[in-house]
Amino acid sequence: MRVIFTQDVRGKGKRGEVKEVADGYARNFLIKNGKAKAATPKAISELQGKKQAEQREKDEEKASAQMIKTVLEKDETVVEIVSKAGSDGRLFGSIPSKQIAQALAQQYQIELDKRKIDLPEPIKVLGYTNVLVKLYPGIEAKIRVHITEKN
Repeated sequence: MRVIFTQDVRGKGKRGEVKEVADGYARNFLIKNGKAKAATPKAISELQGKKQAEQREKDEEKASAQMIKTVLEKDETVVEIVSKAGSDGRLFGSIPSKQIAQALAQQYQIELDKRKIDLPEPIKVLGYTNVLVKLYPGIEAKIRVHITEKN
């Protein structure tokens, strides 16, 4: 019997796959527990529609990531952050990725998740720092962050 998996089943199939399985296994376990449904022509066409919609969403997400990258990598895009510092140029505290994301939203109206900002350790010195931002798998941008001293 051909079934469409609605969940991952270890050793049998992944969600969205259409496979041939034993009739009893399909009726008594997979369909009964909601892990699969019968592969009727209507169900297969629904599955194809869902796959096309998911692909469209991925394409739109990639296009928006590409547009954000062009904005972030412009020369005039510099995230300005003001912080308290000592006389030797070291900050009192540090600048984490969350603060960079908030400053980016305030200054350029670009909402970024702080987890996309690849900052190995918080910034602890005054001046310019290049920070890597992972926007989408395969699409990365570098933003310049300028830390200035609070008067």
